[in-house]
Amino acid sequence: MAEMGSKGVTAGKIASNVQKKLTRAQEKVLQKLGKADETKDEQFEQCVQNFNKQLTEGTRLQKDLRTYLASVKAMHEASKKLNECLQEVYEPDWPGRDEANKIAENNDLLWVDYHQKLVDQALLTMDTYLGQFPDIKSRIAKRGRKLVDYDSARHHYESLQTAKKKDEAKIAKAEEELVKAQKVFEEMNVDLQEELPSLWNSRVGFYVNTFQSIAGLEENFHKEMSKLNQNLNDVLVSLEKEHGSNTFTIKAQPRKKTKLFSRLRRKKNSDNAPAKGNKSPSPPPDGSPAATPEIRVNHEPEPAAAATPGAALPKSPSQPAEASEVTCGTHPAAGAQEPGETAASEAASSSLPALVVETFSAAVNGTVEGGSGAGRLDLPPGFMFKVQAQHDYTATDTDELQLKAGDVVLVIPFQNPEEQDEGWLMGVKESDWNLHKELEKCRGVFPENFTARVQ
Repeated sequence: MAEMGSKGVTAGKIASNVQKKLTRAQEKVLQKLGKADETKDEQFEQCVQNFNKQLTEGTRLQKDLRTYLASVKAMHEASKKLNECLQEVYEPDWPGRDEANKIAENNDLLWVDYHQKLVDQALLTMDTYLGQFPDIKSRIAKRGRKLVDYDSARHHYESLQTAKKKDEAKIAKAEEELVKAQKVFEEMNVDLQEELPSLWNSRVGFYVNTFQSIAGLEENFHKEMSKLNQNLNDVLVSLEKEHGSNTFTIKAQPRKKTKLFSRLRRKKNSDNAPAKGNKSPSPPPDGSPAATPEIRVNHEPEPAAAATPGAALPKSPSQPAEASEVTCGTHPAAGAQEPGETAASEAASSSLPALVVETFSAAVNGTVEGGSGAGRLDLPPGFMFKVQAQHDYTATDTDELQLKAGDVVLVIPFQNPEEQDEGWLMGVKESDWNLHKELEKCRGVFPENFTARVQ
């Protein structure tokens, strides 16, 4: 009997719930059709909008924080593998092996500690913060249902009162149901009216605490990691000192494009080549004027108008860098050119496009657009900035500068930007420029990664 009574209660409760759902659905339809008024609370609706926004922002923050922790974990694994690689290649007889192994162990412990503190002080706090939203969201939804029940009871009571045939018993029962529905709704409404604004305002303090914790943990982590890195650097410096003769040599980037001066030389040689079908003349005897190669540097007499200091006319851009690069400062004086040189240089100069000659002349006279050295007598024309050689560099071509660590180079633009290879700069060593003040004698290209900018 008790079991049947229990089943009866359960069945009755189910029937009651079904009836409530039907009544609410009917009430909502009437409200949407405008046949029944709906109780509105704009202030509460604003609180609900703020709540939904806060939930969305918190969920996104939680997702991004988990992504950040996953990245920390991945960096930990990558750092661990890198240190394991160092331990494997670090031979037993090398100095500092034990120190390097200890540093690797401390590095691993530091990553583990950092990750765990992020979980404890940020992620768990984040989870606790978001943990209160589901319950409040459920209560907001329940309040909405109770509001519909209240409106439905109110409309039912009003309809009984305005009926032509009044049934006092039904009116009394409807009034009792209305008071009950109103009481349930208002209790839930009052609680949420207090909680929602408080929850909305709490987001500021939560965000501040969360990001302060993350920032502080990351700051401490990097401080400790910096100490370990400095210790590892000291170990490697000791290793380098003991095996200094076997240090790794820095290499320049390969030059893929045609060399500037080599291209101009080929242009010059092709213009002076014998006609097709003619045999090449046999080499002249040593010591004769014709024995001087055409690639020798020309020193043409300067016009009277250019006799003032700093006003020298530029040489033909077709001149090679061999003599000017290798024997900088050892050329004969102006006017002492050897026979045949003036005619050869004039022919080469006339064979170049006018734009190349004009651009070259502008660069030498300091009128290249954008050149910071224009009009200054103490710097090369078109001077852009200074670099200092950090390593020795041995030139591998005639148009390259030979550098020693400590050399200061004045960087100038390429006359034709298309001639510039990636990772290479054009310049003249400051010592050569101060001594000769002539670009043609001393300019050349050099690898940028062998230098550091100083000005």
